Amino acid sequence: MKKAINISGAPKPIAPYSQGILCNGFLFVSGQIPLSPFTGELITGDIQEQTKQVMENVLTILKEAGMDFSNVVKASIFLSDMNNFAKVNDVYGTYFNEVPPARECVQVACLPKNVDIEISVIAA
Repeated sequence: MKKAINISGAPKPIAPYSQGILCNGFLFVSGQIPLSPFTGELITGDIQEQTKQVMENVLTILKEAGMDFSNVVKASIFLSDMNNFAKVNDVYGTYFNEVPPARECVQVACLPKNVDIEISVIAA
């Protein structure tokens, strides 16, 4: 049985998808971009500020499912420019106090709304 997670504290989907899906003890969080859930504005400019907004968006969805970053087992990071890798890692790493999840980080040609970063996670 699957349950959709859709809350006002995270950015509203910009296409036909749920913010997250809870299924058999796993939470699949859709890719989050640096969009403020409160103003609807994109965070642009500094990649570290963008990464922080993305991680806060992910955290809000995790919390709705009764989880936090300690539950994350897999993360996928999509960057528009791999030269931002170190700066993204500096922020990303602060959200994992224990064993970090499995992960990939890839550069892509284009992301929704032409943002610089998108992150999705799987938690259990």
